[in-house]
Amino acid sequence: MLYQIDDVEKLSRSEIRKLYSEYVNPGLASMLSLLNFDKNFVRAEGCFVWDSDGNKYIDFLGAYGALNLGHNPPEIREALSKVSSRPNLLQASLSTYAAVLGHNLSEVAPSGLKNSFFCNSGTEAVEGALKTARAATGKFKIISCEGSFHGKTMGALSATGRKKYQIPFSPLVPGFETVEYGCLDALEEKLKAKDVAAFIVEPIQGEGGIIVPPEGYLKGARKLCSQYGALLIVDEIQTGLGRTGRMFACEEEGVTPDIMCVAKSIGGGIMPIGAFITTSEVWEKAFGGMEKCLLHTSTFGGNTMACAAGIASINAIVENKLPERAREMGEYMLNGLKALKDRYNMIKDVRGRGLMVGIEFETEERGLLNRITGGAVNKFYQEFAGAMVAGELLNGHRIITAYTLNNPNVIRMEPPLIITKQDIDQMLNALEDIFTKNRGLLKLTFSTVKTAAGSLFSR
Repeated sequence: MLYQIDDVEKLSRSEIRKLYSEYVNPGLASMLSLLNFDKNFVRAEGCFVWDSDGNKYIDFLGAYGALNLGHNPPEIREALSKVSSRPNLLQASLSTYAAVLGHNLSEVAPSGLKNSFFCNSGTEAVEGALKTARAATGKFKIISCEGSFHGKTMGALSATGRKKYQIPFSPLVPGFETVEYGCLDALEEKLKAKDVAAFIVEPIQGEGGIIVPPEGYLKGARKLCSQYGALLIVDEIQTGLGRTGRMFACEEEGVTPDIMCVAKSIGGGIMPIGAFITTSEVWEKAFGGMEKCLLHTSTFGGNTMACAAGIASINAIVENKLPERAREMGEYMLNGLKALKDRYNMIKDVRGRGLMVGIEFETEERGLLNRITGGAVNKFYQEFAGAMVAGELLNGHRIITAYTLNNPNVIRMEPPLIITKQDIDQMLNALEDIFTKNRGLLKLTFSTVKTAAGSLFSR
């Protein structure tokens, strides 16, 4: 039997879970079901989504930074409707919309970045940037940072700084080495031999736990790369297009990279699109002339629908002054979270910039149970403290968040940049309620298990 679109709308939550478990990813289905995260969301608009039972949720996750304009923004939907009858995939011609998006991206990017390659995701943007660096320099070595996240395809994964995601796929692409994030001395030591093609870095580490480097780090990295003949690749996939209070986070220190990666919110929360943008000089060395212009290509990259979404997305972000709004709302949220930290020991740290904020939880349980289990309880909390708080926010307060992949005891707050103070207050009040009722990790565990169990038996 083949399902039709009309059939999909009628599926129950349990039917969806069964199909997903059987035909997609059984482990993920089990994990989300365990914490009651497998809700059937049926409508979305702005900062809100609704489940099949009619419950309304505030989305503070924002698809990991992909929803800067919110869910289903009207500007993007209108743009897509205008190009709906045009050829979407037609390689035997120059793409009008890719040309215009390339111009617009260069207009808002740091000065000097000009030539763009369009693809379908962030990890593809990173792959293209890495290939470009090797082709342009004729060098082999790539330096990235411990705790970084650049994607999960083989090249991007080789630059990603967590062994958990690398070991099952070893051996990875050769020539990749890591340095401590935020340490210029360690970076210089790697660059001294002048055999490095590029240093790839996030202005703020997202999956690493929303880690903000020391002031001057990015500017220092720019200087070192220029000094030792390496290209600087800045991964703005999560931080870009207004998220941190600037159009791009590297502008906080006035840095222009040689190559910059973007994705996520450039598609307006609707279309999958990524890109890397580089200087004319680097592009010419890597792909210049008819001989090399097709060295790196993508069937779906630069398609009409995705590029139309990108054009509309950039314009909406600029016209609505969303970087400035992110700075204002982010400061308000950070101040509120820091006030909670002062009152509740369970919060270990609060950090971030703009509307890219991480809350790190204390994971050390000093009680008898941890001692008699040989530290197993603490190890459990190091992996699941963030998930438990996220579960309480979702199931008890209808607020969507998630933990960061490389540091799972940190939950991220990356709401749409159109979030209001009222929405932020609702999130802060929810956290206060959770910490007031659960003064300790063990109590939080029992509360999470009870909520999840109640949900399972009520389905």
